[in-house]
Amino acid sequence: MRNISASSRRRIPLTRQWSSPPPMQIDPSKRYRATLRTTKGEIVIDLFADEAPLAVNNFVFLARQGYYDGVKFHRVIKPFMIQTGDPTGTGRGGPGYRFPDELPPKRPYEPGIVAMANAGPNTNGSQFFICSGPQAAGLNHFPHYTQFGRVVEGMDVV
Repeated sequence: MRNISASSRRRIPLTRQWSSPPPMQIDPSKRYRATLRTTKGEIVIDLFADEAPLAVNNFVFLARQGYYDGVKFHRVIKPFMIQTGDPTGTGRGGPGYRFPDELPPKRPYEPGIVAMANAGPNTNGSQFFICSGPQAAGLNHFPHYTQFGRVVEGMDVV
């Protein structure tokens, strides 16, 4: 990632921005799998293209653009979830657009579920989380997060 110097001498990461969500590039009837390569190991995710085509399309688009390369998990709550997808590392960054929720979820929130993080209804962007522990079940009372995948390998890494 390139950096520029601001007048205050803070280093501000450059991130690519778009004005609208990507056009549909996936086939929702096909199966997709993603591999997250982290400093702790690999996490393999089966993507729910048939259930959340907008979220999967968005994730695939951003991954192919290199948007997630080098991005850290900026929020880690061990018995609950780990969150990533913000190149600024602040929890406030995103791709410059938002897209609609795909709700209600078809399965419970439980360890291994991958879902879009958001700031309210229909505010999905680039950030997502992986449910990592038993506290994820608390989201079942407030199912406001589009589920778009499940970890099939690497829960020990999560």
